[in-house]
Amino acid sequence: MSTTSRATTPSHDRFIRLPNGTRVCYRLDGEAGAPPVLLLGGLGEDLTAWSPRFVSTLASHGHLVIRMDNRDCGRSTFVPDPPPSVLRQLLVRPRDDAYTLADLATDGALLLEHLGVGPAHLVGRSMGGMIAQSIAARFPDSTRSLVSIYSTTGDPKVGRPAASTKLLLASPPPRTRAQAVRAHLRLTAHLAGARYPADEVAEAAHAVSTWDRTAGDGAAGIARQIQAIQASGDRTAQLGGVSAPALVIHGDRDLMVHPTGGQATAMAVAGARLVVVPGMGHHLPDSLADHVITEIAGHIART
Repeated sequence: MSTTSRATTPSHDRFIRLPNGTRVCYRLDGEAGAPPVLLLGGLGEDLTAWSPRFVSTLASHGHLVIRMDNRDCGRSTFVPDPPPSVLRQLLVRPRDDAYTLADLATDGALLLEHLGVGPAHLVGRSMGGMIAQSIAARFPDSTRSLVSIYSTTGDPKVGRPAASTKLLLASPPPRTRAQAVRAHLRLTAHLAGARYPADEVAEAAHAVSTWDRTAGDGAAGIARQIQAIQASGDRTAQLGGVSAPALVIHGDRDLMVHPTGGQATAMAVAGARLVVVPGMGHHLPDSLADHVITEIAGHIART
């Protein structure tokens, strides 16, 4: 069975064909007219990666929470171009037809324009943090504030993944739902760290949901997203032009993006505040949700 045929259509998924041709799936939570917060997920993460508790708690603080599937994940456009080979990824040699983080940022800015909500508070994690940074740098009129969670600047000297993480990421991609669940649990347990461990039951359910609503070849999509990061290079100079108030959140036990990535992000954006969470890895379980949302809400309230 193809991944397209297994995709479902929950009533709360909404769709828009953007002027650039990208079909975006998104969801809205909270009161219409409330200050908007755009949540941007990481590599291969669809909009359900933000847990119901995280979304509802953020909405309860008086925000309209907007989530979207980035290109090549969830129910948004899966690009028809071939994915880069493993060799190209290892050599950091993107294909000529690669899209970039700037293109993903344009998708987010165009969605906000379509919704007519005005400038939004941007909250992105991992690759989503890179996209949020790019929106803030390229679309200042769409940006009210920036929150970058366990992300980095694109400078190859900082934010490097641990060797153990690289080894896990080199595993063959899952081709069945059961394989996808096992792979997700293995990677999440590795990244979450001991102080804030992953909830296996919740993560297994999330892995099933993600598999079922993926509308294309997930492995190829992740490869193209990795290529987008590689094709975008170092954003440090661009971040120097960000004028929106910025908050950078990073864990001191991150095995995917070394804490130097968060430090470099905070240094690149003028006036950015860095919050280092002891024991936090590269995962945002509900056991951390209240703490992180308190930081986000406080940041928003000060803007």
